[in-house]
Amino acid sequence: MKTNHALLLACLWAGLAPASPAQSSPGDPLSGLEKLKPFEAMRASSSDPNWKNGNADARPIAPHGTLTLAELQGPGVITHLWFTIAHEAPNYSRLLTLRIYWDGEEQPSVECPIGDFFGIGHGVDQSFISLPIRVSSEGRARNCYWPMPFRRSARITVENESGQRCQAFYYYVDWQKHPALPEDSAYFHAMYRQEHPCVMGRNYLLADLAGRGHYVGTIQSVYHVSPGWYGEGDDFFFIDGETEPRLRGTGTEDYFCDAWGFRQQDGPFYGTPLWEGYGTGDRSTAYRFHIPDPVPFSKSLRVEIEHKGSQTFPDGKGNGFIERDDLMSSVALWYQLEPHKPWPALPAGPDRLPYRERVLAVGHRSVAAARHSDHPIEVQSVGGVTDNKQLFFTPGGPGAWVEVEFAVEQDVVGDLSARFLHAKDYGIYKILLNGRELAVLDLYDANLNPKPHRLGQQELKAGKHVLRFEGTGKGRDAKGYFLGFDTLNLRVPVYARPAHKDLRDLQVK
Repeated sequence: MKTNHALLLACLWAGLAPASPAQSSPGDPLSGLEKLKPFEAMRASSSDPNWKNGNADARPIAPHGTLTLAELQGPGVITHLWFTIAHEAPNYSRLLTLRIYWDGEEQPSVECPIGDFFGIGHGVDQSFISLPIRVSSEGRARNCYWPMPFRRSARITVENESGQRCQAFYYYVDWQKHPALPEDSAYFHAMYRQEHPCVMGRNYLLADLAGRGHYVGTIQSVYHVSPGWYGEGDDFFFIDGETEPRLRGTGTEDYFCDAWGFRQQDGPFYGTPLWEGYGTGDRSTAYRFHIPDPVPFSKSLRVEIEHKGSQTFPDGKGNGFIERDDLMSSVALWYQLEPHKPWPALPAGPDRLPYRERVLAVGHRSVAAARHSDHPIEVQSVGGVTDNKQLFFTPGGPGAWVEVEFAVEQDVVGDLSARFLHAKDYGIYKILLNGRELAVLDLYDANLNPKPHRLGQQELKAGKHVLRFEGTGKGRDAKGYFLGFDTLNLRVPVYARPAHKDLRDLQVK
Protein backbone atom coordinates (compact mmCIF):
# COMPACT_ATOMS: atom_id res chain seq x y z
CA MET A 1 0.00 0.00 0.00
CA LYS A 2 1.40 3.39 -0.99
CA THR A 3 0.30 6.23 1.26
CA ASN A 4 0.99 9.96 1.15
CA HIS A 5 1.84 10.23 4.83
CA ALA A 6 2.71 13.91 4.70
CA LEU A 7 -0.78 14.61 3.40
CA LEU A 8 -2.44 12.32 5.94
CA LEU A 9 -0.50 13.77 8.86
CA ALA A 10 -1.41 17.26 7.78
CA CYS A 11 -5.05 16.17 7.76
CA LEU A 12 -4.68 14.79 11.28
CA TRP A 13 -3.13 18.03 12.50
CA ALA A 14 -5.82 20.08 10.77
CA GLY A 15 -8.56 18.03 12.39
CA LEU A 16 -7.22 17.64 15.95
CA ALA A 17 -4.65 20.31 16.74
CA PRO A 18 -5.51 23.65 18.34
CA ALA A 19 -6.47 26.25 15.77
CA SER A 20 -3.98 28.93 14.81
CA PRO A 21 -3.85 31.60 12.09
CA ALA A 22 -1.29 29.52 10.15
CA GLN A 23 -3.15 26.21 10.44
CA SER A 24 -3.72 24.27 7.23
CA SER A 25 -7.17 23.97 5.76
CA PRO A 26 -8.66 20.44 5.97
CA GLY A 27 -9.51 20.72 2.29
CA ASP A 28 -5.92 21.56 1.33
CA PRO A 29 -3.60 20.40 4.10
CA LEU A 30 -0.46 21.87 2.51
CA SER A 31 -2.04 25.31 2.18
CA GLY A 32 -0.44 27.74 4.59
CA LEU A 33 2.76 25.74 5.00
CA GLU A 34 4.72 28.68 3.59
CA LYS A 35 3.34 31.13 6.20
CA LEU A 36 5.26 32.09 9.31
CA LYS A 37 4.39 30.03 12.39
CA PRO A 38 3.33 31.47 15.76
CA PHE A 39 5.17 28.83 17.83
CA GLU A 40 8.70 27.73 18.72
CA ALA A 41 9.92 24.27 17.63
CA MET A 42 11.18 22.33 20.67
CA ARG A 43 12.56 18.87 21.38
CA ALA A 44 13.47 16.68 24.34
CA SER A 45 15.63 13.70 23.35
CA SER A 46 18.15 11.14 24.56
CA SER A 47 20.95 12.99 22.76
CA ASP A 48 24.36 12.86 24.41
CA PRO A 49 24.79 15.99 26.58
CA ASN A 50 28.23 16.22 24.96
CA TRP A 51 26.53 16.98 21.66
CA LYS A 52 29.66 18.25 19.93
CA ASN A 53 31.77 15.12 20.32
CA GLY A 54 29.74 12.43 22.10
CA ASN A 55 27.66 9.56 20.72
CA ALA A 56 26.08 8.22 23.93
CA ASP A 57 22.63 8.96 22.54
CA ALA A 58 20.58 6.53 24.64
CA ARG A 59 19.61 6.01 28.26
CA PRO A 60 19.61 2.70 30.17
CA ILE A 61 16.78 1.77 32.53
CA ALA A 62 17.58 -0.49 35.47
CA PRO A 63 15.28 -3.39 36.34
CA HIS A 64 12.14 -1.87 37.92
CA GLY A 65 13.61 1.59 37.36
CA THR A 66 11.95 4.68 35.86
CA LEU A 67 13.38 7.07 33.26
CA THR A 68 11.99 10.59 32.90
CA LEU A 69 12.00 11.44 29.20
CA ALA A 70 10.78 15.02 29.40
CA GLU A 71 9.49 17.73 31.72
CA LEU A 72 8.03 20.42 29.48
CA GLN A 73 6.73 23.90 30.33
CA GLY A 74 3.71 25.05 28.33
CA PRO A 75 1.59 26.14 26.74
CA GLY A 76 2.55 23.60 24.13
CA VAL A 77 1.60 20.69 21.89
CA ILE A 78 3.53 17.43 21.58
CA THR A 79 3.44 16.56 17.88
CA HIS A 80 5.71 13.50 17.59
CA LEU A 81 7.13 10.71 19.75
CA TRP A 82 9.82 8.34 18.48
CA PHE A 83 11.32 5.44 20.44
CA THR A 84 13.73 2.64 19.65
CA ILE A 85 14.82 0.24 22.38
CA ALA A 86 17.47 -2.40 23.13
CA HIS A 87 16.16 -4.66 25.87
CA GLU A 88 17.23 -8.16 26.92
CA ALA A 89 13.80 -9.35 28.09
CA PRO A 90 11.51 -11.25 25.72
CA ASN A 91 8.26 -9.38 25.07
CA TYR A 92 9.92 -6.25 26.47
CA SER A 93 7.41 -3.83 24.93
CA ARG A 94 4.70 -5.21 27.26
CA LEU A 95 7.03 -4.77 30.24
CA LEU A 96 7.84 -1.07 29.63
CA THR A 97 5.14 1.34 30.81
CA LEU A 98 4.66 4.77 29.26
CA ARG A 99 3.07 7.43 31.45
CA ILE A 100 2.24 11.05 30.56
CA TYR A 101 1.03 13.64 33.11
CA TRP A 102 -0.60 16.91 32.05
CA ASP A 103 -0.43 20.17 34.04
CA GLY A 104 0.95 18.67 37.26
CA GLU A 105 -1.73 16.00 37.72
CA GLU A 106 -0.93 13.17 40.15
CA GLN A 107 -2.54 10.42 38.08
CA PRO A 108 -1.33 10.01 34.47
CA SER A 109 -3.58 10.66 31.48
CA VAL A 110 -1.56 8.15 29.46
CA GLU A 111 -0.70 4.85 31.15
CA CYS A 112 0.04 2.02 28.79
CA PRO A 113 2.60 -0.62 27.83
CA ILE A 114 4.78 0.88 25.12
CA GLY A 115 4.10 -1.80 22.51
CA ASP A 116 0.33 -1.53 22.91
CA PHE A 117 0.45 2.27 22.86
CA PHE A 118 2.22 2.05 19.50
CA GLY A 119 -0.39 -0.35 18.12
CA ILE A 120 0.98 -3.89 18.66
CA GLY A 121 0.09 -6.12 21.63
CA HIS A 122 1.58 -9.20 23.29
CA GLY A 123 5.08 -7.70 23.45
CA VAL A 124 5.59 -8.35 19.73
CA ASP A 125 7.83 -6.26 17.46
CA GLN A 126 5.91 -5.77 14.19
CA SER A 127 5.94 -3.06 11.52
CA PHE A 128 2.81 -1.36 10.21
CA ILE A 129 1.57 1.94 8.80
CA SER A 130 -1.41 4.02 9.95
CA LEU A 131 -2.14 7.72 10.08
CA PRO A 132 -1.33 8.53 13.74
CA ILE A 133 1.12 5.63 14.33
CA ARG A 134 3.86 4.15 12.19
CA VAL A 135 6.18 1.34 13.27
CA SER A 136 9.15 0.37 11.07
CA SER A 137 12.55 -1.39 11.28
CA GLU A 138 10.90 -4.81 11.86
CA GLY A 139 8.92 -3.31 14.75
CA ARG A 140 11.84 -1.57 16.43
CA ALA A 141 11.20 2.07 15.39
CA ARG A 142 8.00 3.38 16.96
CA ASN A 143 6.45 6.71 15.91
CA CYS A 144 3.33 8.45 17.24
CA TYR A 145 1.75 11.60 15.75
CA TRP A 146 -1.31 12.10 17.98
CA PRO A 147 -1.31 15.85 18.83
CA MET A 148 -1.11 16.29 22.61
CA PRO A 149 -1.77 19.83 23.89
CA PHE A 150 -0.97 20.95 27.45
CA ARG A 151 -1.38 24.32 29.14
CA ARG A 152 1.13 24.40 32.00
CA SER A 153 3.32 21.31 31.87
CA ALA A 154 3.87 17.81 30.54
CA ARG A 155 5.89 15.05 32.20
CA ILE A 156 6.72 11.81 30.36
CA THR A 157 8.19 8.72 32.06
CA VAL A 158 8.98 5.11 31.15
CA GLU A 159 9.12 2.39 33.80
CA ASN A 160 10.98 -0.88 33.20
CA GLU A 161 8.69 -3.42 34.88
CA SER A 162 10.95 -6.38 34.22
CA GLY A 163 13.79 -8.04 36.07
CA GLN A 164 16.21 -7.34 33.21
CA ARG A 165 18.03 -4.17 32.29
CA CYS A 166 16.90 -2.06 29.36
CA GLN A 167 20.28 -1.48 27.77
CA ALA A 168 19.36 1.49 25.61
CA PHE A 169 16.27 3.66 25.30
CA TYR A 170 16.50 6.19 22.46
CA TYR A 171 13.79 8.83 22.17
CA TYR A 172 12.59 12.06 20.55
CA VAL A 173 9.78 14.17 21.99
CA ASP A 174 9.05 16.86 19.39
CA TRP A 175 6.76 19.67 20.54
CA GLN A 176 5.68 23.22 19.86
CA LYS A 177 5.72 26.00 22.45
CA HIS A 178 2.73 28.32 21.89
CA PRO A 179 1.88 31.71 23.40
CA ALA A 180 -1.55 30.31 24.34
CA LEU A 181 -3.97 27.47 23.50
CA PRO A 182 -7.62 27.80 22.52
CA GLU A 183 -10.06 27.21 25.39
CA ASP A 184 -11.53 24.13 23.68
CA SER A 185 -8.16 22.31 23.49
CA ALA A 186 -8.71 18.91 25.11
CA TYR A 187 -6.09 16.59 26.60
CA PHE A 188 -4.99 13.30 25.02
CA HIS A 189 -5.62 10.10 27.01
CA ALA A 190 -4.65 6.44 26.52
CA MET A 191 -5.71 3.69 28.92
CA TYR A 192 -4.71 0.01 28.85
CA ARG A 193 -6.81 -2.77 30.35
CA GLN A 194 -7.01 -6.55 30.07
CA GLU A 195 -9.01 -9.63 30.97
CA HIS A 196 -6.97 -12.86 31.11
CA PRO A 197 -9.40 -14.56 30.42
CA CYS A 198 -12.52 -12.65 29.33
CA VAL A 199 -15.16 -12.80 32.05
CA MET A 200 -18.17 -14.90 31.16
CA GLY A 201 -21.55 -13.22 31.50
CA ARG A 202 -20.44 -9.65 30.73
CA ASN A 203 -19.07 -7.74 27.77
CA TYR A 204 -15.44 -6.73 27.58
CA LEU A 205 -15.10 -3.12 28.76
CA LEU A 206 -13.02 -0.94 26.44
CA ALA A 207 -13.62 2.40 28.21
CA ASP A 208 -15.64 3.92 31.05
CA LEU A 209 -15.16 7.70 30.90
CA ALA A 210 -16.58 10.75 32.69
CA GLY A 211 -16.36 14.37 31.58
CA ARG A 212 -16.50 16.09 28.20
CA GLY A 213 -14.50 14.96 25.21
CA HIS A 214 -14.41 12.65 22.19
CA TYR A 215 -13.29 9.07 21.65
CA VAL A 216 -10.68 8.59 18.90
CA GLY A 217 -9.47 5.01 18.90
CA THR A 218 -9.36 1.38 19.99
CA ILE A 219 -6.46 -1.09 19.87
CA GLN A 220 -7.49 -4.67 20.71
CA SER A 221 -5.24 -7.71 21.19
CA VAL A 222 -6.41 -11.32 21.58
CA TYR A 223 -4.64 -14.58 22.43
CA HIS A 224 -6.64 -17.65 21.36
CA VAL A 225 -7.26 -20.06 24.22
CA SER A 226 -8.89 -22.54 21.82
CA PRO A 227 -9.45 -22.89 18.07
CA GLY A 228 -12.19 -20.89 16.37
CA TRP A 229 -13.22 -17.33 15.55
CA TYR A 230 -13.53 -14.81 18.36
CA GLY A 231 -14.91 -11.95 16.28
CA GLU A 232 -18.71 -12.30 16.28
CA GLY A 233 -18.99 -9.87 19.19
CA ASP A 234 -20.69 -6.50 18.61
CA ASP A 235 -19.44 -3.10 19.80
CA PHE A 236 -21.64 -0.80 21.92
CA PHE A 237 -21.21 2.94 22.71
CA PHE A 238 -23.33 4.25 25.61
CA ILE A 239 -23.17 8.06 25.45
CA ASP A 240 -23.96 10.45 28.33
CA GLY A 241 -25.62 7.87 30.54
CA GLU A 242 -27.91 6.31 27.94
CA THR A 243 -29.10 2.83 28.88
CA GLU A 244 -29.37 1.75 25.24
CA PRO A 245 -26.23 2.03 23.10
CA ARG A 246 -26.57 4.84 20.57
CA LEU A 247 -23.83 3.24 18.44
CA ARG A 248 -24.04 -0.52 18.09
CA GLY A 249 -22.26 -2.79 15.67
CA THR A 250 -22.60 -6.06 13.78
CA GLY A 251 -19.36 -7.89 14.62
CA THR A 252 -15.81 -7.40 15.80
CA GLU A 253 -14.18 -7.32 12.37
CA ASP A 254 -16.98 -4.98 11.25
CA TYR A 255 -16.13 -2.51 14.03
CA PHE A 256 -12.50 -2.71 12.93
CA CYS A 257 -13.72 -1.91 9.37
CA ASP A 258 -12.80 -5.29 7.85
CA ALA A 259 -15.16 -8.10 6.74
CA TRP A 260 -15.50 -11.88 6.79
CA GLY A 261 -12.84 -12.46 9.39
CA PHE A 262 -9.40 -10.92 9.78
CA ARG A 263 -6.21 -11.06 7.78
CA GLN A 264 -2.94 -9.14 8.21
CA GLN A 265 -3.26 -5.64 6.72
CA ASP A 266 -2.87 -1.99 7.67
CA GLY A 267 -4.09 1.44 6.60
CA PRO A 268 -4.64 5.04 7.75
CA PHE A 269 -7.66 4.45 10.02
CA TYR A 270 -7.91 0.68 10.59
CA GLY A 271 -5.89 -2.48 10.31
CA THR A 272 -4.88 -5.87 11.72
CA PRO A 273 -1.09 -5.58 11.76
CA LEU A 274 -0.73 -8.82 13.73
CA TRP A 275 -2.80 -11.84 12.67
CA GLU A 276 -1.59 -15.42 13.18
CA GLY A 277 -4.83 -17.28 12.50
CA TYR A 278 -7.71 -19.11 14.16
CA GLY A 279 -5.82 -21.79 16.12
CA THR A 280 -4.99 -22.26 19.78
CA GLY A 281 -2.11 -19.98 20.72
CA ASP A 282 -2.61 -17.63 17.78
CA ARG A 283 -2.23 -13.90 18.49
CA SER A 284 -3.76 -10.85 16.91
CA THR A 285 -3.93 -7.06 17.23
CA ALA A 286 -6.47 -4.84 15.46
CA TYR A 287 -6.84 -1.06 15.53
CA ARG A 288 -9.63 1.37 14.67
CA PHE A 289 -8.89 5.10 14.77
CA HIS A 290 -11.99 7.34 14.86
CA ILE A 291 -10.27 10.25 13.13
CA PRO A 292 -12.95 10.95 10.49
CA ASP A 293 -15.66 9.88 12.96
CA PRO A 294 -14.77 10.80 16.58
CA VAL A 295 -17.44 9.99 19.18
CA PRO A 296 -18.23 13.11 21.28
CA PHE A 297 -19.58 12.88 24.83
CA SER A 298 -20.70 15.66 27.18
CA LYS A 299 -20.95 13.79 30.48
CA SER A 300 -19.84 10.19 30.06
CA LEU A 301 -19.00 7.40 27.64
CA ARG A 302 -19.00 3.64 28.10
CA VAL A 303 -17.60 1.46 25.30
CA GLU A 304 -18.07 -2.32 25.35
CA ILE A 305 -17.49 -5.19 22.96
CA GLU A 306 -18.78 -8.75 23.17
CA HIS A 307 -16.27 -11.62 23.29
CA LYS A 308 -18.33 -14.03 21.23
CA GLY A 309 -17.56 -16.31 18.33
CA SER A 310 -17.44 -19.91 17.16
CA GLN A 311 -16.48 -22.98 19.14
CA THR A 312 -16.30 -26.71 18.46
CA PHE A 313 -16.98 -28.83 21.53
CA PRO A 314 -15.36 -32.12 22.60
CA ASP A 315 -18.46 -34.05 21.52
CA GLY A 316 -18.03 -32.75 17.95
CA LYS A 317 -20.92 -30.31 18.11
CA GLY A 318 -20.40 -26.61 17.48
CA ASN A 319 -21.81 -23.16 18.14
CA GLY A 320 -21.17 -20.13 15.94
CA PHE A 321 -22.19 -17.49 18.50
CA ILE A 322 -21.09 -18.23 22.05
CA GLU A 323 -18.98 -16.42 24.64
CA ARG A 324 -15.28 -17.29 24.40
CA ASP A 325 -12.72 -17.22 27.21
CA ASP A 326 -9.81 -15.84 25.19
CA LEU A 327 -7.14 -13.59 26.71
CA MET A 328 -8.02 -10.05 25.65
CA SER A 329 -6.36 -6.67 26.17
CA SER A 330 -6.99 -3.20 24.77
CA VAL A 331 -6.03 0.46 24.62
CA ALA A 332 -8.71 3.17 24.58
CA LEU A 333 -7.71 6.53 23.06
CA TRP A 334 -9.61 9.77 23.59
CA TYR A 335 -9.45 13.53 24.20
CA GLN A 336 -11.21 15.20 27.11
CA LEU A 337 -11.13 18.16 29.46
CA GLU A 338 -9.57 17.36 32.82
CA PRO A 339 -10.05 15.94 35.34
CA HIS A 340 -10.50 12.39 34.06
CA LYS A 341 -12.17 9.56 35.96
CA PRO A 342 -9.77 7.52 38.14
CA TRP A 343 -8.71 4.27 36.46
CA PRO A 344 -8.22 0.79 37.89
CA ALA A 345 -4.67 -0.07 38.84
CA LEU A 346 -2.51 -1.16 35.90
CA PRO A 347 -1.44 -4.83 36.14
CA ALA A 348 2.26 -5.30 36.85
CA GLY A 349 4.47 -5.87 33.80
CA PRO A 350 4.78 -9.69 33.96
CA ASP A 351 1.06 -9.99 34.69
CA ARG A 352 0.32 -8.28 31.36
CA LEU A 353 1.82 -11.13 29.36
CA PRO A 354 -0.78 -13.64 28.09
CA TYR A 355 1.77 -16.43 28.38
CA ARG A 356 5.07 -17.33 29.99
CA GLU A 357 7.86 -18.13 27.58
CA ARG A 358 10.44 -20.81 28.35
CA VAL A 359 13.64 -21.66 26.50
CA LEU A 360 13.83 -25.47 26.30
CA ALA A 361 17.11 -25.73 24.38
CA VAL A 362 19.85 -23.37 23.21
CA GLY A 363 21.59 -24.41 20.02
CA HIS A 364 25.21 -23.51 20.81
CA ARG A 365 24.97 -25.16 24.26
CA SER A 366 23.68 -28.38 22.64
CA VAL A 367 26.57 -28.93 20.20
CA ALA A 368 28.74 -31.09 22.47
CA ALA A 369 25.95 -33.60 23.22
CA ALA A 370 24.18 -33.48 19.83
CA ARG A 371 23.94 -36.65 17.74
CA HIS A 372 24.36 -36.15 14.02
CA SER A 373 25.24 -37.72 10.70
CA ASP A 374 28.86 -37.72 9.56
CA HIS A 375 29.00 -34.05 8.68
CA PRO A 376 30.68 -31.08 10.42
CA ILE A 377 28.92 -29.49 13.41
CA GLU A 378 30.31 -26.64 15.53
CA VAL A 379 29.57 -23.59 17.63
CA GLN A 380 29.60 -20.58 15.31
CA SER A 381 29.90 -16.97 16.38
CA VAL A 382 27.26 -14.88 14.61
CA GLY A 383 25.19 -11.84 15.52
CA GLY A 384 21.48 -11.77 16.30
CA VAL A 385 21.26 -15.10 18.15
CA THR A 386 21.60 -16.17 21.79
CA ASP A 387 25.00 -15.14 23.20
CA ASN A 388 25.92 -14.38 19.56
CA LYS A 389 26.50 -18.10 19.03
CA GLN A 390 24.57 -20.89 17.29
CA LEU A 391 24.65 -24.59 16.44
CA PHE A 392 26.10 -24.63 12.92
CA PHE A 393 25.74 -27.78 10.78
CA THR A 394 27.39 -27.85 7.34
CA PRO A 395 26.55 -30.92 5.24
CA GLY A 396 27.33 -30.92 1.54
CA GLY A 397 24.01 -32.35 0.41
CA PRO A 398 20.58 -33.65 1.48
CA GLY A 399 20.02 -36.56 3.85
CA ALA A 400 22.05 -35.21 6.77
CA TRP A 401 20.55 -35.03 10.26
CA VAL A 402 21.05 -33.61 13.76
CA GLU A 403 19.34 -34.58 17.04
CA VAL A 404 19.18 -32.36 20.13
CA GLU A 405 17.85 -33.66 23.44
CA PHE A 406 15.98 -31.57 26.00
CA ALA A 407 13.92 -32.27 29.12
CA VAL A 408 10.91 -30.84 30.97
CA GLU A 409 10.34 -31.33 34.69
CA GLN A 410 6.57 -31.84 34.54
CA ASP A 411 3.76 -32.35 32.03
CA VAL A 412 3.13 -29.14 30.11
CA VAL A 413 1.02 -27.94 27.17
CA GLY A 414 1.98 -24.91 25.14
CA ASP A 415 2.86 -23.35 21.80
CA LEU A 416 6.23 -24.67 20.60
CA SER A 417 8.54 -22.65 18.36
CA ALA A 418 12.13 -22.83 17.17
CA ARG A 419 14.42 -20.02 16.10
CA PHE A 420 16.82 -20.55 13.20
CA LEU A 421 19.25 -18.39 11.31
CA HIS A 422 18.32 -17.95 7.65
CA ALA A 423 21.05 -17.32 5.07
CA LYS A 424 21.85 -17.73 1.38
CA ASP A 425 23.65 -21.08 1.85
CA TYR A 426 21.07 -22.69 4.15
CA GLY A 427 18.89 -25.66 3.19
CA ILE A 428 15.43 -27.15 3.68
CA TYR A 429 14.91 -29.16 6.89
CA LYS A 430 12.19 -31.40 8.26
CA ILE A 431 11.58 -30.81 11.99
CA LEU A 432 10.55 -33.82 14.10
CA LEU A 433 9.70 -34.14 17.80
CA ASN A 434 10.12 -37.66 19.23
CA GLY A 435 9.89 -39.02 15.68
CA ARG A 436 6.73 -37.07 14.76
CA GLU A 437 6.97 -34.52 11.97
CA LEU A 438 6.06 -30.96 12.99
CA ALA A 439 7.13 -28.82 10.02
CA VAL A 440 9.30 -28.50 6.93
CA LEU A 441 11.25 -25.22 6.84
CA ASP A 442 13.18 -23.53 4.05
CA LEU A 443 16.01 -21.68 5.79
CA TYR A 444 17.17 -19.71 2.74
CA ASP A 445 17.38 -15.94 2.89
CA ALA A 446 19.44 -13.54 0.81
CA ASN A 447 20.64 -11.96 4.07
CA LEU A 448 21.58 -13.26 7.51
CA ASN A 449 18.26 -13.19 9.32
CA PRO A 450 17.25 -14.96 12.57
CA LYS A 451 13.57 -16.00 12.44
CA PRO A 452 11.22 -17.87 14.79
CA HIS A 453 9.01 -20.64 13.39
CA ARG A 454 5.91 -21.91 15.15
CA LEU A 455 5.70 -25.67 15.53
CA GLY A 456 2.15 -25.88 16.87
CA GLN A 457 0.43 -26.61 20.16
CA GLN A 458 2.25 -29.51 21.84
CA GLU A 459 1.78 -31.63 24.93
CA LEU A 460 5.12 -32.50 26.51
CA LYS A 461 5.28 -35.22 29.15
CA ALA A 462 7.75 -34.92 31.99
CA GLY A 463 11.13 -36.30 30.99
CA LYS A 464 13.45 -36.26 27.98
CA HIS A 465 12.50 -35.43 24.39
CA VAL A 466 14.35 -35.49 21.07
CA LEU A 467 14.23 -32.68 18.52
CA ARG A 468 15.51 -33.85 15.13
CA PHE A 469 16.45 -31.88 12.01
CA GLU A 470 16.56 -33.79 8.71
CA GLY A 471 17.94 -32.13 5.59
CA THR A 472 15.70 -32.72 2.57
CA GLY A 473 17.30 -30.42 -0.01
CA LYS A 474 17.67 -26.74 -0.75
CA GLY A 475 15.73 -23.95 -2.38
CA ARG A 476 16.29 -22.84 -5.97
CA ASP A 477 18.41 -19.84 -4.97
CA ALA A 478 20.21 -21.44 -2.03
CA LYS A 479 23.98 -21.97 -2.29
CA GLY A 480 24.19 -24.78 0.26
CA TYR A 481 22.49 -27.16 2.70
CA PHE A 482 23.57 -25.60 6.01
CA LEU A 483 21.58 -25.38 9.26
CA GLY A 484 21.84 -22.72 11.99
CA PHE A 485 19.81 -23.54 15.12
CA ASP A 486 19.39 -20.94 17.89
CA THR A 487 16.66 -21.89 20.41
CA LEU A 488 13.64 -24.08 21.08
CA ASN A 489 10.93 -22.17 22.97
CA LEU A 490 7.61 -22.96 24.63
CA ARG A 491 4.83 -20.43 25.30
CA VAL A 492 2.53 -21.53 28.11
CA PRO A 493 -0.64 -19.41 28.44
CA VAL A 494 -1.42 -17.92 31.85
CA TYR A 495 -4.90 -19.43 31.64
CA ALA A 496 -6.08 -22.78 30.35
CA ARG A 497 -9.66 -23.96 30.51
CA PRO A 498 -10.04 -26.91 32.92
CA ALA A 499 -9.80 -30.16 30.98
CA HIS A 500 -13.26 -31.33 32.06
CA LYS A 501 -14.92 -28.06 30.98
CA ASP A 502 -16.09 -26.78 27.66
CA LEU A 503 -17.56 -23.36 26.93
CA ARG A 504 -21.12 -24.57 27.48
CA ASP A 505 -20.21 -25.31 31.11
CA LEU A 506 -18.79 -21.81 31.56
CA GLN A 507 -21.79 -19.85 30.23
CA VAL A 508 -23.81 -17.86 32.72
CA LYS A 509 -27.18 -19.58 32.98
